[in-house]
Amino acid sequence: MLFRSLRLSKFIADCGVTSRRGAEELIAQGRVTVDGKVVTIQGVKIDPIKHKVEVEGKALNKQTTKIYIAFHKPRGVLSTMSDPENRPCLSDYFQSRDERLFHVGRLDKESEGLILLSNDGAWAQKMAHPSYEVKKRYQVLVDRPLKAPDLRALERGIELEDGVAKALSVTQQGRTLTIEIHEGRNQIIRRMVSALGFEVERLLRDQFGSIKLGELPPGKWRHLNSAELVNH
Repeated sequence: MLFRSLRLSKFIADCGVTSRRGAEELIAQGRVTVDGKVVTIQGVKIDPIKHKVEVEGKALNKQTTKIYIAFHKPRGVLSTMSDPENRPCLSDYFQSRDERLFHVGRLDKESEGLILLSNDGAWAQKMAHPSYEVKKRYQVLVDRPLKAPDLRALERGIELEDGVAKALSVTQQGRTLTIEIHEGRNQIIRRMVSALGFEVERLLRDQFGSIKLGELPPGKWRHLNSAELVNH
């Protein structure tokens, strides 16, 4: 049998666990074993057929079919694939699937709307990483209409405890704001609105890049189509 030499980090990424960089971090943290032995040295090469690779005790097999999913996260569901307190989370809706899915970014528990999932770890990281500046759009119901100076402030930038945050665009109809932003910091929109003295009553993400939520009902999912994937 020929020895198919492959960098360990690339194999982990090809299996859909994470990106190459993320795989290197897993190796450095001692969370990867090859044939039962912990590997922490970067650049190690393996034979995917001959060697058994495990991440946190779970054996990896290179996946040939990549899955890309749009999911409508309901309010009250955690944006995680597991929860030690057994609270509702994303995996509850995908128990029938065998693929190891990763969610792209997060929505806080009380927010709802579009979440992307895939077994392609590199794609998921690219979509979520701030350096790619992928635009997200939100429909935000507030307790009362904002005035013109408040709307301009959201676009100019709001000073928060972890730095300035600004929207790409903001429009308003009644008490509903449509906010486009490419940042992904924790509860960024809620904190921006709160800093102006307003309260968010409902927050729904209806677009991620060129991918739209559309009429997808809460708790339901669909596969992304080829046109949506071409743009990402």
